Amino acid sequence: MRLTGGFGQYVPVSSPVHLMDARAKMGLVALFTAGIFLVDDHVGLVVMALAVGVAVQVSRVPWRIALRGIKALTIILAFTLLAHALRWNPATVTLVRIGPLGVDGPGLLEGIFFATRIMLLVVGTSLLTLTTTPVQLTDGLEYVMRPLRVVRFPAGEVAMMLTIALRFIPTTAQEAEKIMTAQAARGARFDEGGPLRRAKAFVPVLVPLFVNLFRRAEELAVAMESRCYRGGEGRTRLNVAVMRPSDWAALVLGGALVIVIGIVL
Repeated sequence: MRLTGGFGQYVPVSSPVHLMDARAKMGLVALFTAGIFLVDDHVGLVVMALAVGVAVQVSRVPWRIALRGIKALTIILAFTLLAHALRWNPATVTLVRIGPLGVDGPGLLEGIFFATRIMLLVVGTSLLTLTTTPVQLTDGLEYVMRPLRVVRFPAGEVAMMLTIALRFIPTTAQEAEKIMTAQAARGARFDEGGPLRRAKAFVPVLVPLFVNLFRRAEELAVAMESRCYRGGEGRTRLNVAVMRPSDWAALVLGGALVIVIGIVL
């Protein structure tokens, strides 16, 4: 079976990661985010990359889907790389020089380090939504925020809003891709001219994109009202999530490994 899906969209395959409780996966993602920012050299980053690679393999999510989020960050990655690699009137030996600008070895390595950190962060955190259904994600978020009910925090409503926002990210990307394909078939060009001309070329894409998003939001609101959704208070669940011993073990061992890597390397 051929698996398709946008960035962050749930991939329905059978794997140990899919069977984990959503709360355990959210804890691992939070610890992974902290650990990757603790890493301060290339050796630690390589070890983190290996850990992410193992996680993707265990999740059985196709690599083409797991790496899809990097494409959207091309401009950010290029800017990060150039911001660290370029030197103005460099006094050191440069690898490439164009007028007063130059690229030296240490700056290039630093740019690669930070760009790689961003890519690992995107791929590692996207595994949460790639291996967790929206319902499981909503329940997990609500469980995590449940202690805040003491101060009358609407945990159920906030969890639902966050889940809908996450779910709309791949939907928005798919809608934009469809509209751009339709516009290109009618002769539109998005890769010609300077930055201002390219920005103007995207105006015909943004208008129908927002119209479609508002239509989808209205349809979703009608569907939720027709199913008598009135917030998280008193809401029952067909499947009650339970943290199993394997989930606790994965959370503790995986989190400890990530933090040790971040501190030691």
